[in-house]
Amino acid sequence: MKFLRRLRHLPRPRTLRARLTAGLVVLLAVSCAAVGIAAVVELNGFLTGRLDQQLQQTGPSFPQSLEHGGYKPSDRDGDEHGDTRRQAAGTFGARLLKSRVTNAAVIPSGADPDLTVGLTGRDRRALAELPVDGRGHTVHLSSIGDYRLLAGTGRDGDVLITGLPLEPVRATVHRLELVAAGVFGLALAATGVAGALWVRWSLRPLSRVAATATRVSELPLASGEVALPPRAPESDPRSEVGRVATAFNRMLGHVEDALTKRHASEERLRSFAADASHELRTPVASVRGHAELALLHPGPLPPEITRALERIAAESSRMGEMVDDLLLLARLDAGRPLESHPVDLTRLTLDAVTDARATGPDHRWTLDLPEEPVTVTGDTHRLHQVLANLLANARLHTPAGTKVTVTLETDGGRALLHVHDDGPGVPKDIQPGVFERFTRAEHRRRADAPGGGAGLGLSIVAAVVEAHRGTVTLESRPGTTTFTVALPATGARSATEL
Repeated sequence: MKFLRRLRHLPRPRTLRARLTAGLVVLLAVSCAAVGIAAVVELNGFLTGRLDQQLQQTGPSFPQSLEHGGYKPSDRDGDEHGDTRRQAAGTFGARLLKSRVTNAAVIPSGADPDLTVGLTGRDRRALAELPVDGRGHTVHLSSIGDYRLLAGTGRDGDVLITGLPLEPVRATVHRLELVAAGVFGLALAATGVAGALWVRWSLRPLSRVAATATRVSELPLASGEVALPPRAPESDPRSEVGRVATAFNRMLGHVEDALTKRHASEERLRSFAADASHELRTPVASVRGHAELALLHPGPLPPEITRALERIAAESSRMGEMVDDLLLLARLDAGRPLESHPVDLTRLTLDAVTDARATGPDHRWTLDLPEEPVTVTGDTHRLHQVLANLLANARLHTPAGTKVTVTLETDGGRALLHVHDDGPGVPKDIQPGVFERFTRAEHRRRADAPGGGAGLGLSIVAAVVEAHRGTVTLESRPGTTTFTVALPATGARSATEL
């Protein structure tokens, strides 16, 4: 379980190319390991079998010489108990009588006369427990290492044990393990490099599709004219990658057609809004002028007529402001440039809050300005309109007594303007589209609010801020609402008297 947990925490390849290469190397590693293990096991078994055959061929010649008086070095030249001249160095012999070791010796290498071998109690028990079945068994003897032993019955009812060392077998097997590890390691390294190159070459068409998809994902597709990048190169349509490239290019064609139609529709709508707004300005102004002129008539007018004329003048004034807002949005959508000159945002904020105090005396207005004036580059009139719309929004959507705090600060080359109020907040259902056109919270607006009712105020704020390469965001919940406008700042300049 611990091993599996460790495997889960190992880094995994992320890309398809890395996964295919890793899979190829892993499969080859498993194959190499299987071949290596099979070769090692087979060689070990083969050499051990040869060792058993050798034991059976030599027989109990050496342990027979231990039955009467023990074995002497001169016995290697032959004696009455058997021919021991062909016994290999390291051959082990032992005699057991009634499960007790009476004699044990090892044929030395060279002219070494020392034949004795020290056996521990564990070694003696292992020899006593050795099956007398004429077959080889592996036994570890403390003083001389691992041996292949064969036990047989002697002439005097004793047990004669002959053994050969396993060290040559182990050395041969170990050498095979080293050679196999080296060869398989080089094969794995070469396969990894060659496999990575092959997989990379095979996946080149898919990489081109991915690069094209990345370029498409970076395009602003929400509005305006969009020029899609060239199509992904198509490969063999019979392959999976070729089918993906073909389907992707077909999808890009459909997307391009849809974007072209959408852009044409947007252009027609913008043109209609601009033309309609422009054409409506004159008749609306004329209606308002006639209503005001009628109100100036010196003769007596019935109260109903006076009230009707006053409402006509008010609604025509409101309609005129709405037409101006629509015309402004149409011009901003068309990408018409605004004025661009240094604007003292500190002075602009101070003036806007002063106007808001006069318009909404039933609210509590607070102002937090930095010590140094903040300057931005833009259109003074439009930026004042942004401030006025945000303050009007806070005034019109909150009850009397609400505290509205306007904060101006700089952060990392940006001018940040926060308009915060502790009113009931913006309803969650309209927050996602609060900057879209004609978004209204009907239960919070007043019908007689100047310039209100159409839901264009915050959309103008967003459009003007975007035209100044800035952003506007909203954070709202019951009891706290904050609009934040971020504009590129041109740096602080010398303080002026406010």
